[in-house]
Amino acid sequence: MMGTGNSGLSEAGLRRLRGLLERHVESGRIPGLVALVGRGEETHVEVIGTMRHDGGAPMRRDTIFRMASTSKPVSIAAAMVLLDECRLRLDDPVDPWLPELADRRVLKRIDGPLDDTVPARRPITVRDVLTSTFGLGMDMTSLGTPIMNAVFEQGLTPNLPVPMPEPDEWMRRLGALPLMHQPGEHWQYQISSDLVGVLVARVTGQSFEEVLRERVFEPLGMKDTAFHVPDDKIDRLPTLYAPDPQTGEFLVWDEAKGGRWNRPPAFQGGGGGLVSTADDYHAYFRMLLNSGTYKGRRVLSRPAVELMTTNRLTPEQTAARTAMAVNNVHISHGQGQHGGWGFGMAVRTYRGDYSPVGQFGWDGGSGCATYADPANQLIGILLTQVGASTPDSMRLIHDFWTTLYQAIDD
Repeated sequence: MMGTGNSGLSEAGLRRLRGLLERHVESGRIPGLVALVGRGEETHVEVIGTMRHDGGAPMRRDTIFRMASTSKPVSIAAAMVLLDECRLRLDDPVDPWLPELADRRVLKRIDGPLDDTVPARRPITVRDVLTSTFGLGMDMTSLGTPIMNAVFEQGLTPNLPVPMPEPDEWMRRLGALPLMHQPGEHWQYQISSDLVGVLVARVTGQSFEEVLRERVFEPLGMKDTAFHVPDDKIDRLPTLYAPDPQTGEFLVWDEAKGGRWNRPPAFQGGGGGLVSTADDYHAYFRMLLNSGTYKGRRVLSRPAVELMTTNRLTPEQTAARTAMAVNNVHISHGQGQHGGWGFGMAVRTYRGDYSPVGQFGWDGGSGCATYADPANQLIGILLTQVGASTPDSMRLIHDFWTTLYQAIDD
């Protein structure tokens, strides 16, 4: 345990938290983890276990993790910078920058053939893209339909056998498909978070990563956050596992050296492409809790942060999001039952577990989670190298939050 003080977290509660984390690692199901708890000026960090499931180097506080979908709450900041500068407007159509998405056709029914469509009632707007409601996305309740099969076959989502192509080709393929829903009607997962990166790059004339680095990462001192890990840092990247769902055997999903994240990707994916560390993510979420400033420097405006971190969805839009969380617990392991969604992140709109209303953040399929809680001024970050092919990492994340909230003592 590093760091103590009067953070309003009890010593006994933090000892229980460490004991819980140790038990998960000692179970043999989680090779290693880094956990960070921040409250006010106090930071507590736990570093337990090893970089590989068969031993290897110990985990370090500066271990670099593949953030997977935990990328979403961070990558969205690039778009917020452009909103602050009026280079984007929420209700402008995206057609000038994303002409591939002009004049959309929309499926008559979600499971229908791809040519059975009606015209879109209106253009796709910036708001539709930022709120994940532009009409296409990962729909776990529609697996096996022609449209979902096409999304996978075209390499429009990451971590599948078909690699994601470079952005212009990705846009061409995206533009060849009909929408699943009318623009603005339904929340849908993932694709919009990658589309944000293309939008930012085209508006600025820079790569998505360049905008993030100049406007977000460098001001916050996030020196290890990027879309790949260069050779001089590769010893800090653990092997990523996707355990066999039947046997629990540790199957390698991505090796560090020579793996997917050891070289710059063709597509800089805001939906799941970032690598980072606990301390880098702590700086970012500390900035959000501090209404856009960090160490006296303003990164985002207060209204931009409020827009990102509060619910943006109507009940009609939220229905699809609730279905993903509640009807797919065998896939999502109960993730996502928060009620709301802001820009790039979940927002709790009802109390369904130990976390209060207003908490915001997200989880990643690589076994990572980051949330901030304005009511308690609390940040929790838990990073592992075990993918969600089994419930093990998600159960660890659940237990981390259940135990952390019991440590609050003020």
